[in-house]
Amino acid sequence: MAALTEEQSMIRDQAKSWVTEQSPVQKFREMRDSGIESKFTPDTWQAMIDMGWTGILVPEQYGGSGLGYLTFGVILEEVGRQLTASPLFASAFVGASAVLLGGNEEQKQAILPKVVEGSVILTLAVDEGPRHSPKKTKLVAERSGSGFKLTGNKTFVHEGMTATDYVVAARTSGEGEEGITLFLVSASADGVSREAVTTFDSRGYANVHFDGVTVSETTVLGTVDQGYRVLEALLDRARAGLGAEMLGTAAQAFDMTLDYLKTRVQFGQVIGSFQALGHRAAGLFGQMELSRSCVEAALQAIDDDADAVPKLCSLSKAKVGDFLHEMSNQLIQIHGGIGMTDEFDAGFYLKRARLLEPSFGNRAFHRDRYARLLGF
Repeated sequence: MAALTEEQSMIRDQAKSWVTEQSPVQKFREMRDSGIESKFTPDTWQAMIDMGWTGILVPEQYGGSGLGYLTFGVILEEVGRQLTASPLFASAFVGASAVLLGGNEEQKQAILPKVVEGSVILTLAVDEGPRHSPKKTKLVAERSGSGFKLTGNKTFVHEGMTATDYVVAARTSGEGEEGITLFLVSASADGVSREAVTTFDSRGYANVHFDGVTVSETTVLGTVDQGYRVLEALLDRARAGLGAEMLGTAAQAFDMTLDYLKTRVQFGQVIGSFQALGHRAAGLFGQMELSRSCVEAALQAIDDDADAVPKLCSLSKAKVGDFLHEMSNQLIQIHGGIGMTDEFDAGFYLKRARLLEPSFGNRAFHRDRYARLLGF
């Protein structure tokens, strides 16, 4: 485990206490059953804002606390444990990172304080098909007067229905890595439309359509045609943060399974005393600790601005993806028949796992990327 500072430990304990007492998985069940369109409750989101979580990455001069990625990661892990739904990851982690990486001073002054106070929900719109492939961006941004005109579609946008603004990856020229530009686009701009995507993890994804949306030159994040470098750095941060949430989801699934092994009696003894199940639990614990090392190494590398950030972020996403997939399966299998019922919480973890795994690149994507970065 990473050696957390006293401040990071306090924030982790605060997050653990809050999600356990104020936003347990039962609250997620209530949200799902309510059919609320936003897929999160305003009270939950406001509580996160009040606790200062939306400003963890934002420097003090823009209204945040500037505590870094590892600090945010310990919060995301606890949020993942109770499946707490909110725009925290999409806006305060990914959206804020986009502005920090590519924004000029004017853009930072205008946007970051609003992200911290929650009046702006800023999310990344990058994927255009069923698979994560940022180099194949086709959404077109054509020169139009003193600005650009955007035409195309984005799929599975995190918190896409409640976002007030989008960071949109568009193609201004060329192909592949060349000619990609990032734009800040208001969700209320003429030509922007969106439709909710119903997913079995009950979260707020959307497909967003851009039909000749006119934006000015001032909405460009970074440099025209040179946006891929910023986009890749942003995606690595998204992968590292999502890895922390995945770790929390998997760790809670492990804890639920371990508790069951210690209490379920069969054939006159607790089932955890059976050697086969004991060995299985030990193997899962080893996978969990290895995943934790990878997740924390990626987040710490971002804080340190290390050269190994791309490799460590792909390693993190791949390893924790392996563990989450296996752990969510074992959660269901070891619980047996009850694990298959909607009344029991295990199904929520399996469903969430299956939607987290492909987000920002599945395990195969990151194994391939990791190998290429190592020179294979």
